[in-house]
Amino acid sequence: MGGKIKDFDEITSFLGDYGPFQILIIVLFSLSAIPCGYMGVLAVFVSDTPEHHCKVSISSSRNGTDVELPFRERSSWIGPDSCSRYKVDGNWSETVLLSNETEQCLDGWVYSTERYTATIVSEWDLVCDNAWKVPFSTSSFFVGVLIGSFISGHLSDRFGRKPVFFFTMVLQTVATLIQATSVSWVMFSILNCLRGLGQISNYIVSLVLGSEMLSQSARVSYTFLGHSLGFGIGYALLPLFAYFIRGWRMLLVATAIPGFLFIPTWWLIPESPRWLLQKGRVEEAELVIRNAAKRNRVPVPEVIFRAGECLELMQNKGEEEQTYTYMDLIRTRNMRNITMLGVFIWMSVAMVFYGLSLNTSNVNGNVYLNCFISAAIDIMVYVASWLLVNRVPRPTLLFSTLMFCGITLLIIRLLPEEMHVMLQVLALVGRMGVSSAYCLIYVFFTELIPTVVRNMGLGIASTAARIGTIICPYVIYIGVYSKMLPYIVFGTISIMAAVVSMLLPDTRNGKLPSLISQAKPIRGYVTISPSCMWMCEL
Repeated sequence: MGGKIKDFDEITSFLGDYGPFQILIIVLFSLSAIPCGYMGVLAVFVSDTPEHHCKVSISSSRNGTDVELPFRERSSWIGPDSCSRYKVDGNWSETVLLSNETEQCLDGWVYSTERYTATIVSEWDLVCDNAWKVPFSTSSFFVGVLIGSFISGHLSDRFGRKPVFFFTMVLQTVATLIQATSVSWVMFSILNCLRGLGQISNYIVSLVLGSEMLSQSARVSYTFLGHSLGFGIGYALLPLFAYFIRGWRMLLVATAIPGFLFIPTWWLIPESPRWLLQKGRVEEAELVIRNAAKRNRVPVPEVIFRAGECLELMQNKGEEEQTYTYMDLIRTRNMRNITMLGVFIWMSVAMVFYGLSLNTSNVNGNVYLNCFISAAIDIMVYVASWLLVNRVPRPTLLFSTLMFCGITLLIIRLLPEEMHVMLQVLALVGRMGVSSAYCLIYVFFTELIPTVVRNMGLGIASTAARIGTIICPYVIYIGVYSKMLPYIVFGTISIMAAVVSMLLPDTRNGKLPSLISQAKPIRGYVTISPSCMWMCEL
């Protein structure tokens, strides 16, 4: 075979770390993460439940018409709660006769327009007996995210990162626009599912595509200061959009428009050269690198990927037609351990992250300000994580952030429910930990999973995460009965994930694995004696 076998980073090191090509890639993919940032938490405003009470129409004997009481003119006799009213005899011109008997809101409800002109709740009366439809519609988004996580990995490993990236960007944008025209709750929920499918697929593929085109140091900066920061900025823009656009339909239209701006970038973003090499398409991979070198104005070797040097990157000759499947994620011990730990950690982190994000409307205070502060904290956390990520071992950092979050959320349990401000502060402080963990798991598992199954591996981990996010709206819903319960559940799960994360191997300053044989063993496994390892193999 002649020369020394080199890996992709070594062969393409002549490109440098931060040339014009790399900066262009970082900027474009970071901007693409902005819509993903607000799409996941749109439900905070679109599905919020305004103050409401039974609609009461009192007949006027003078003119035979019905007089409906406006929301703010609610009298104490309307009913004991928002789902019932006292039976009333009489009319507007005579003495009103009250009854101790109550009845359901037969004429519908009146909603406060102080905060919103309309939400899906006021549009389709999703209150009282229909209140379950609100968390269900939010969960339908995460069902879409689950499906997207599962299929996008396989599609982009099979057909390429670039076409799947653009297809999911268009899907997310078009689904959101059509959703704004929903005529029923069922139509809204189905389109919510499609929007979720597009959102997560786009987010994961853009992370993988960007990471595979950058060097190790640029990759870490991109994940934290680029991709995650773009996600955080998108989250911060949502309360700004929602503050000026108080109707849910126009809010959806406004959030869909930025997606169309990315379509022209098809001619700027190349296919992943790592993926092209793994498929044996060496000439196309060389063309991508040559174009990058031209943009960076650096000299290019005559032959970039020599046959004897890049065997590690391509499938072996006997495996040219091999297609990797999800079974390859559990076929070898190292991959099986990484996959199993990844499934549990991602499920826990995503459930807590989205749980605390969507719980914004349950926390007292201004919902717009709470949402903005939450997003601003995320952005600060991403910058802090970037400063720490190359100084602290990955498992230690993940353990610390999750343990910090878990302990903070459990401390809330010790506070009386009346201490609203303190409860709010602790929830936001706890969220700092899980926000750091949320962006860390993307860079960590991108480095743990080999190129040949990277998108499938991240897809499975993300699929597991969505099981947690599908459950989290119902965990938040129990907060209606006890504000403390969601924090206890999220805090406990966070601590469990922290303990498990210490088993993962450190990937700091390492190179991206290309083949399954290069996957690292978990910590507990490497301490086992050779004889015990032989017994385990049996």
